[in-house]
Amino acid sequence: MSAIDVARPAHMDSEELRMFEDSVSRFLAAHAGPDRTRHWREQGFVDRDTWRAAGEAGLLGLSVPVEYGGAGVDFTFDAVIMEQLGRHHALNFAIPLHNAVVAPYIVSYANEEQKRRWLPGVVTGETILAVAMSEPGAGSDLQAMKTSARREGDHYVINGQKTFISNGAHASLIIVAAKADPEAGARGLSLFAVETDKVEGFTRGRLLDKIGQEGRDTAELFFSDMRVPVENRIGPEGGGFAMLMEKLPQERLVIAWQALAMMEAAIDHTIAYTAERRAFGRAVLDFQNSQFKLAECKTQATIARVFLDHCTQQLLAGTLDAATASMAKYWITEAQGKVIDECLQLFGGYGYMTEYPIAEMYKDARVFRIYGGTSEIMKLLIARSLRSDA
Repeated sequence: MSAIDVARPAHMDSEELRMFEDSVSRFLAAHAGPDRTRHWREQGFVDRDTWRAAGEAGLLGLSVPVEYGGAGVDFTFDAVIMEQLGRHHALNFAIPLHNAVVAPYIVSYANEEQKRRWLPGVVTGETILAVAMSEPGAGSDLQAMKTSARREGDHYVINGQKTFISNGAHASLIIVAAKADPEAGARGLSLFAVETDKVEGFTRGRLLDKIGQEGRDTAELFFSDMRVPVENRIGPEGGGFAMLMEKLPQERLVIAWQALAMMEAAIDHTIAYTAERRAFGRAVLDFQNSQFKLAECKTQATIARVFLDHCTQQLLAGTLDAATASMAKYWITEAQGKVIDECLQLFGGYGYMTEYPIAEMYKDARVFRIYGGTSEIMKLLIARSLRSDA
């Protein structure tokens, strides 16, 4: 039972969702316990067997239509997975990226042949997904991408480099953004599905050494005259930027949901710890300072949940705009950092020990304010909504 006792809105409260929540919780208890998640951190990635097990349990490709093997359900089911990943301290398992960030590009923009070729494996876990946008010289600024895609007959020849790619070391299908027309700016950007076991000129770099989220494989990708069939282009040539802009609001909501899940888990862990830990003959939770700090944390998490429920309802209705999604991503990830820092303080010295989940949450949380668009970029996007002529 979470300390954040906000009533579920109607779109998140159904018997089907409650049954699914129980199923996800049981799966994570069996496959993502403390020993397993620590193993992921030590080796730097989640085992492929665990991905396949998630597929067998019906946790992958939730938005994939039934005719391609999926469940054909809406975003609320992915929100449930994110909540449970946070509760089980298993957010290094990048199911949300696979399900709710990358798969929608295929579901929404791929042609029928592409869907039948790729989506069944997305559902079973045989195909692990990634999306490659960030480059060493182009992070949040997508228009500054340098990776090129030159058309040669029935193939595109792709050259360039991507970095900070989650699932990059093990993904078997990667959506790569590249410029087919470098002179056209954003209009020259196209999306290509790279089947990593079928192309030459594709190289993965080493696992990047991060200060947090060590169990989520993150890598550099290199393309040297990589030949990708024209039939693997997703959507029209030059249509990549429009597709990215259409899907980025959901991606930012995915990040906000994970941030909220981690924030709520941190508060629950801290309440349990301070109720047992004693100082000067009293439980730490009995001190007014502890109560006030946790009251502040609970308030911030409650506000975050109410706003995120609102944004999710907009997403389901098709009315979520870039500014509102940016507000959710910006405010909730900033609150996440503050709340987890306060919670760690209440653990005292033990909060600095990685054997305690709060220490790993502290490390894991920092990047939420960076990936998917930095907090500063989110403010720019929000600022554009201030003027009616923007």
